[in-house]
Amino acid sequence: MNNFVSKAIRIDQPNQISLVDVNLPSLSAKEILIKVMASGICGTDVHILRGGYFSNYPIIPGHEFSGIVEKVGFSISRFKMGDHVAVEPNITCDSCYNCLNNRQNFCLNWQAIGVTIAGGMSQYVIVPEKAAFLTNQIPFEHAAFMEPLSCVLHGIEKIRINSGDKVVILGAGPIGLLFLQIVPLQGASHISVIEKKMNRAKLAKQYNADQVFYDLNDLEDDYFDVVIDATGDISLMEKSVDLVRPGGKVLLFGVPTKGKRLKIEAIKIFRKGLSIFSSFTSLRNSYQALSLLENGKVNVGDIISHRLPLSEFERGVGLIEKGEEDVKKVIILPQE
Repeated sequence: MNNFVSKAIRIDQPNQISLVDVNLPSLSAKEILIKVMASGICGTDVHILRGGYFSNYPIIPGHEFSGIVEKVGFSISRFKMGDHVAVEPNITCDSCYNCLNNRQNFCLNWQAIGVTIAGGMSQYVIVPEKAAFLTNQIPFEHAAFMEPLSCVLHGIEKIRINSGDKVVILGAGPIGLLFLQIVPLQGASHISVIEKKMNRAKLAKQYNADQVFYDLNDLEDDYFDVVIDATGDISLMEKSVDLVRPGGKVLLFGVPTKGKRLKIEAIKIFRKGLSIFSSFTSLRNSYQALSLLENGKVNVGDIISHRLPLSEFERGVGLIEKGEEDVKKVIILPQE
């Protein structure tokens, strides 16, 4: 496979994108070559492009993707040519202090496909065997949701929703809509959503939100057992401690821009006895995510609003940033 060439999107530095031909190296014994069929644009990709995330430059982005196994290293046992796979981007050493304490998402030697090493905004990509998961009959575009759904499941595991809880989800973007489908499975009795964009609010109603609010001021303070921020918007993150009831729980899940600071009145946290959680990537949640996708417990088809070729990656980012054309999830199709 020497001199194998793939077209790819490369972020050369913040706010600078190139469509390039990349010479892929030979496979090592435990690597596979994937023909990328679908790659989702994530908010993290937007942060990387704008210089608001920890990433290496130049970098080929894309950490939410699926495709077909094109070639395997000579020591590969789990995959064969033609298999359909999705990729978990976190690459851990499995031998540092954190990995050995089952905190692989905080691996001291952590790397991530599409963040620190070449990712799926490319026609072809090389990944370690351990990063790939068979997707069976899941459509490629749906399988690309394995990674964000696995992150949502990790957040749910941390927050531990109880039967009968009243939950509010701040934001009905792709992540908020995934939370909206997972939260009922935990036994919540009532789920509210705050979303100012009409198309997303409509989809939240379709996904059986009990109430959808367009204005944050319409939400009752000190009411919700669990507040989940799925936006990374600083003002909403700050508001979360007002919305949650005394003794309640807050999950700050959305990715804020690097360098931004929260201003929360400390006495509120103390007086209300709050438990505040955050969630970074996932922790062995990919099989769970695939099972939910395969069995139809999570529907992602309606979340996809745009399908674009590789050359229109920057347009896709612009759609997300500006909220244009009823945008929800933008999927890049590198083979088109």
